[in-house]
Amino acid sequence: MTATRSPKITIIGAGGYVFPFRLIGDLVSFPALRSAQLCLMDIDPGKLAPVADAARKLVAHHGFDAEVVETTDRRAALEGADVVIITFQVGGVASYRHDVEIPRRYGVDQTVGDTVGPGGVFRFLRSVPAYEAIAADAHEVCPEAVFINYANPMAMATAFLNAKGLKTVGLCHSVQGTTRMLARTLGVPYEEVDYLCAGINHQAWVLRFRRGGEDLYPRLRETMTERHVVGRAAAQLAADDGDHSEAAQAASTYEGGNEQVRTTLMNAFGYFETESSHHASEYLPYFRKNPGMVEQYVPERWDYYEICSAHDDQGDIDAQLAKLKEDLAPSVEYGASIVNSVVTGTPSVVYGNVPNATGLISNLPADACVEVPCLVDRNGVQPTAVGALPPQLAALNRTNVNVQTLAVQAALTGDREHVFHAVALDPLTAALLTLEQARAMTEELLAAHADLLPQALRP
Repeated sequence: MTATRSPKITIIGAGGYVFPFRLIGDLVSFPALRSAQLCLMDIDPGKLAPVADAARKLVAHHGFDAEVVETTDRRAALEGADVVIITFQVGGVASYRHDVEIPRRYGVDQTVGDTVGPGGVFRFLRSVPAYEAIAADAHEVCPEAVFINYANPMAMATAFLNAKGLKTVGLCHSVQGTTRMLARTLGVPYEEVDYLCAGINHQAWVLRFRRGGEDLYPRLRETMTERHVVGRAAAQLAADDGDHSEAAQAASTYEGGNEQVRTTLMNAFGYFETESSHHASEYLPYFRKNPGMVEQYVPERWDYYEICSAHDDQGDIDAQLAKLKEDLAPSVEYGASIVNSVVTGTPSVVYGNVPNATGLISNLPADACVEVPCLVDRNGVQPTAVGALPPQLAALNRTNVNVQTLAVQAALTGDREHVFHAVALDPLTAALLTLEQARAMTEELLAAHADLLPQALRP
């Protein structure tokens, strides 16, 4: 963009649950973005209006000059955009229900179902027509725009958008969330930690975790093993007795609470993984083979479909607005810092999901979408090469990359067999189902999502 005008920042899917409005708060927390045009687009005006209204109230409360525009016209939203942020889920909760309930009937129990596995594959495939339409418009009306993708399945969606010629980085909060949790666990100030992570989205690895000259990994292995393997029974008993001490937190429900899955992975393969134990348990064949095993490793269920089904849109927006009126501080999300760096030239470092075509991770396939450190300035997002992962970590990643690249190939070529191949090669599905069962499940999912799939993939 030129320095003579304010940036146009477009959010596609701005009527989504909670996140788009928090992202708006992040954007206007940067002084250079407080006069931007915030173009909010969603196909559902009823979902969009409360977000746009809250954004205007936030801007007015702080006395900023930002212009908030709402539209259901995708092409108008893209016209002249400098940055485009994608946050939508095609089909909403109604389609998401099929992603989790159909596999569950076959015995494939996904706690989230949005990254790999049958749920991830079909969330991606039903989004493909929207991605293709965005790409077609963008090449005409904003060919130089920086695209930021927050939509899951991150690796599949980001790989596809790049394959369509859009300069896209995919963003998540797994790296920053996990490294903060590990620093808290060890009682180390986060600003003093030096870390390096790399891998794929939701399955990146903490390759280095240091404080000055001290390697923190020995303490990390000892502490996590004591709390989440050897000490798990005591921690559960403490929680059952209403003990809210530090030991009892080992039985809580999400990141930094019960971490038996990630601790077990670290003890087996040497390194800590960047996605929560609940979510991570879906990506491998070791933890969800039967209900008893699920109960052992994830004793308190965290079901994202149920959370999404029960949320209160307006209540969530009102709570966020009140908070941001009081304290307009940026969250740990990387999106707004990328926009600020692109607009101002101020350098920043983020962890982004980008194509591996240049061998950023040398022992993962060239067609993988990898998560690596990226430098950002006025020239955009510039990924850095990490080299080779420890071979056991690359091997674990490749089991998920197989699913991702086959799903992307299905979308790019229209080959329906690749949909089945992607589902059948999912590690959890392969551990639980025969090929005949995997095909039957795939066909049922194809039928359930038929109206939203690319034409070539419809039954």
